Amino acid sequence: QVRLVESGGGLVQAGGSLRLSCAASGRTFSSYTIGWFRQAPGKEREFVAAISGSGGSTYYADSVKGRFTISRDNAKNTVYLQMNSLKPEDTAVYYCAAKPDGRRWSVAGAYAYWGQGTQVTVSS
Repeated sequence: QVRLVESGGGLVQAGGSLRLSCAASGRTFSSYTIGWFRQAPGKEREFVAAISGSGGSTYYADSVKGRFTISRDNAKNTVYLQMNSLKPEDTAVYYCAAKPDGRRWSVAGAYAYWGQGTQVTVSS
């Protein structure tokens, strides 16, 4: 019921910043929780951040608290992930995903809709 397209990835040095965007289609965007997940080669997909449909609640993995900020502009059907103080261990393909508002906001399996991913590479 929603199509997601990520953009904004790239190559940055440690300590730098990137802003990822997740553009969504659909008429019910504001009713969906949007999560960001990342996956490095040979590693498990991990939760990064999520935001409720209204934008009133946000959730972060401990590893990114204080460095990453998730936000959304429902008028533009877009969710953003501002990433500051990037570290080499942040290197991964970043995916946005959508699920109906509810519980299990950090569980990848709870999200039914996924974007194609955007590569983030942080050099040391």
